[in-house]
Amino acid sequence: MRFSRQILLLQIGVVVLVVGLGVALVGVMLRGTLTEQYGQRALAIARSFATDPQVVAAAAARKPNENLEQWVRSYTDPAIKDSPLFVVVTDDKGIRIAHPLPAEVGKPVSTPADEALAGNNVVSAVENGRLGLSVRSKTPIWQGDRVVGEVSVGFEIEDLTGDFDKLLLSILGFAGGALLLGAGASALLNRRLRRLTHGLEPHELTELLYEREAVLHGIGEGMLAVDADNKVTVRNDEAERLLGTELPVGARLSELELSPRVHKAVHEGRPVDNLLAVAGNRVLVINSRAVRRDDRDIGTVLTFRDRTDLDTLTRELDGIRALSDGLRAQRHEYANRLHTLSGLLQLGHHAEAVDYLQTLTETTSARPSEVSDAVADPYLQALLLAKTEQAQEKGMTLTLSDDSWVPGTVTDPIAANTVIGNLVDNALHAARMGPRRPATVEVGLLAEGTTLHVSVVDSGAGVPEELRDTVFDEGVSTKIAPGHGLGLALTRQAARARGGDVWLAGAGNAEGGALFVAKLPNILREGHA
Repeated sequence: MRFSRQILLLQIGVVVLVVGLGVALVGVMLRGTLTEQYGQRALAIARSFATDPQVVAAAAARKPNENLEQWVRSYTDPAIKDSPLFVVVTDDKGIRIAHPLPAEVGKPVSTPADEALAGNNVVSAVENGRLGLSVRSKTPIWQGDRVVGEVSVGFEIEDLTGDFDKLLLSILGFAGGALLLGAGASALLNRRLRRLTHGLEPHELTELLYEREAVLHGIGEGMLAVDADNKVTVRNDEAERLLGTELPVGARLSELELSPRVHKAVHEGRPVDNLLAVAGNRVLVINSRAVRRDDRDIGTVLTFRDRTDLDTLTRELDGIRALSDGLRAQRHEYANRLHTLSGLLQLGHHAEAVDYLQTLTETTSARPSEVSDAVADPYLQALLLAKTEQAQEKGMTLTLSDDSWVPGTVTDPIAANTVIGNLVDNALHAARMGPRRPATVEVGLLAEGTTLHVSVVDSGAGVPEELRDTVFDEGVSTKIAPGHGLGLALTRQAARARGGDVWLAGAGNAEGGALFVAKLPNILREGHA
């Protein structure tokens, strides 16, 4: 049997039990109340007789009275509605001096009269007498301060039962209505329960819970779900790790320190695929889907993938490829120069050969030896040489400032390459798009203890005034092509993750382009600076 049906039957059973107990309790109380009411009516009639002078005189004389007997028989006439079953008058010995049946006059009463003859009232006594089972009350007959007899009045038990049955039928009708109402309410509650659980049984819900926990914490992606009010409903540990912040269930998304692109993806409510965002020193790929059911917005589900390692490897691969292309180009260039020099020597043009060598020496720029003299770290050397070749291929010049000096090696080449590489890439783009020719970029590297200071200045048009306060914000870019706006944000995040920072030292003017400065503490090895 389905759990919902078990709940329905249990609820109906509880309702039936409660209603049944209620009817039984009301029936018992009603029966007692009716018995008390009939007893009080009987007592009232008995008192009216006991205070009548004729009755007092007859009881004191201990003799039957014909007028009294007629009065009693007329009072108990069955033709009279609601008349008592009997009215009996006795003397102080319990001998009847008036009775509805003449043959019973002069005989002792069939039920004890001691209590009434002792001067006490007896109310609502259910006793079986000469005329059958009845509800009777008894009261003493006083003559002065002496009891001279008693009066007993009784109503037939069938009268009480008839009234009780009428009232009980009304109660049963009400109880039936209450039972139907309770069963209907239970059925509606059961229907709502099925709708809320989508017809799933408790064991199925338990299995779904286990499966959800296994999926949430077993996948390698971060997952975050928010409801229609943008409150966190579900998240896994990977989401908190990637986003670098706690995601308490029930917290509003606007109260959490997340990437602006995350807030925007949830706010717009449109499908988002492979959106790049920065969280701490990580680059995340975000996918977002709005969830709807029965034309009703339920919320939004976001998934996060870490692209930091991939971006780092891609950046290093690009640097190696650029360096390789530069070396290949230099190899062809040097081969051509050697062939030319060899031809001049073979033809005996020794003076021309000397002039040619002197010209080559004077025009050679950005020689590797110049970089290695100022920068000892091989990672920084490779990055600078690769960027130099990249600049030359695009008709630009990248130089290392004269005051650059880094005698030691870096402890975190990935962070250093991220900061310097992004700054140089932005500077090369700004220089190439700027109005000044030749387009140049100058990089300055200076060691101070274990801290590395970086400066990058270009010959471009500088940072527009409207972007100077937001240039490091995620999604802000001076580039026209889509997909940008992460470089500077990632650069600042990487620097701040090490306790450093990156800032715009000069926005640019008519004499020169923008100047970006970075400070990277504890990135150089002790004893080498």
